[in-house]
Amino acid sequence: MNRLAERRGAAAGSDDGKSAKPGLKVVAPAGDEQSRTQVVAPEPVGQTDTDKRGTTVPAITEAKNAMHALFVERHADEIDIGNRAGVRSKLAAVADEYLRTHALGLNRLEYGNLIDSLLDDVIGLGPLQSLLEDQEISEIMINHPKQVFVERKGRLVLSPVTFESTTQLRQVIDRIVSTIGRRVDESSPMCDARLRDGSRVNVVLPPLALDGPCMTIRKFSRDKLQPDDLIAMGSATPDMIRFLEVAVRTKLNILVSGGTSSGKTTLLNVLSGFIPAEERIVTVEDAAELQLRQTHVIRLEARPPNVEGKGAVEIRDLVRNSLRMRPDRIVVGECRGGEALDMLQAMNTGHEGSMSTVHANSPYDALNRLETMVLMAGTDLPSRAIQKQIASAIDIVVQAQRLRGGTRKIVSIAEITGLEDGEPRYQEIFQFKQTGVDDEGRATGYHDACGKRSVHLQHFEERGEHVPDAMFEPAASDIGRMTRGRG
Repeated sequence: MNRLAERRGAAAGSDDGKSAKPGLKVVAPAGDEQSRTQVVAPEPVGQTDTDKRGTTVPAITEAKNAMHALFVERHADEIDIGNRAGVRSKLAAVADEYLRTHALGLNRLEYGNLIDSLLDDVIGLGPLQSLLEDQEISEIMINHPKQVFVERKGRLVLSPVTFESTTQLRQVIDRIVSTIGRRVDESSPMCDARLRDGSRVNVVLPPLALDGPCMTIRKFSRDKLQPDDLIAMGSATPDMIRFLEVAVRTKLNILVSGGTSSGKTTLLNVLSGFIPAEERIVTVEDAAELQLRQTHVIRLEARPPNVEGKGAVEIRDLVRNSLRMRPDRIVVGECRGGEALDMLQAMNTGHEGSMSTVHANSPYDALNRLETMVLMAGTDLPSRAIQKQIASAIDIVVQAQRLRGGTRKIVSIAEITGLEDGEPRYQEIFQFKQTGVDDEGRATGYHDACGKRSVHLQHFEERGEHVPDAMFEPAASDIGRMTRGRG
């Protein structure tokens, strides 16, 4: 059969006086069923760039684009993204027909990659699909169509995956933002969006992005992290997790602070898991990312303005509206502006146990940023009045940090103790002490208590939660540190 196919290919190439396209073997169209299934050429094509999805040979790319257009023309109204096997079957039929009609042959590897690539273009996100399915990748950074970096196990590496053209990348971007009713074009070249699994997406288009469309995707783990996972990864110790659990259950107001990609949202998800199932929770976010496990949850998401510049609904509007929704807890995904004032007022007016995140490098910076954001609300409150509100509303600041080598840890848990000299004061209960860097460039160290008893011990006891004094004693030796759990 292989030799027969070769002879047929040679005959087909000599009939029209034209040679076959580079990288493709020519196979004459077959009429019987047996030949119809044998569309694969007997020998591998002499190319080196077709071993991975997302990498292409120009001739195969041209054929794939034609097959995609033919499929859309015939089956656009029949595509069911939930029926992956059915779509794949239709794609295979279109591909087989095209290969026969144009007398093209591919080896088995190329044929399989072709169908996979077509399937990703039709119901997935094109070349990005393989990266999204890779569980070791936590972030995808597309600098331009021909350069894609990924974060794998905390380290940035250049991916072999690229886009065929700027047009293909724009199609993927439009598919992402359109699913949540948003738009991005030259008149509005920046956009925040999310994938179906909650992964965060940011897009910047030319002329702001000089080298072409730029997109950053921060993936969410399919398996939601549990408190035990943080302990196993060295991000916290059992004593720290127990303290935070008691703080959440007894309705202390918690602010999670950290830099970009430090794990704030992940930590907020973990902390929200301690909220009792019978409580009503309202979440407010700019782009929905929180993945609460409770049943009684109302999720609110801000809305950007439409084409006419109207219809915008800001986080601050949603926070104010959430107060009328009879919430037991209000969780604000991230405070970035004037909504900080409304959140503080909510915490001070009976909505205890609320939580939020803020970008800051330390608990001290977090409190200062809150004050700045309250001023962004446009009120004429004096600085002392704002500081009193902060000291009264915030009970605990949890500082997350991405350390050298990509490891993410809780580096500080601090309590607000009140006002001193007109400024909110705090004391650290737990902290991470870095001791050095290992051979792989990762930060090493350990978590330890700071030797200060919590000011909320009576509050815990009144609500039926016992916290032993020994939890706040620093480890006296390396053996003690091992007992509490190493960072």
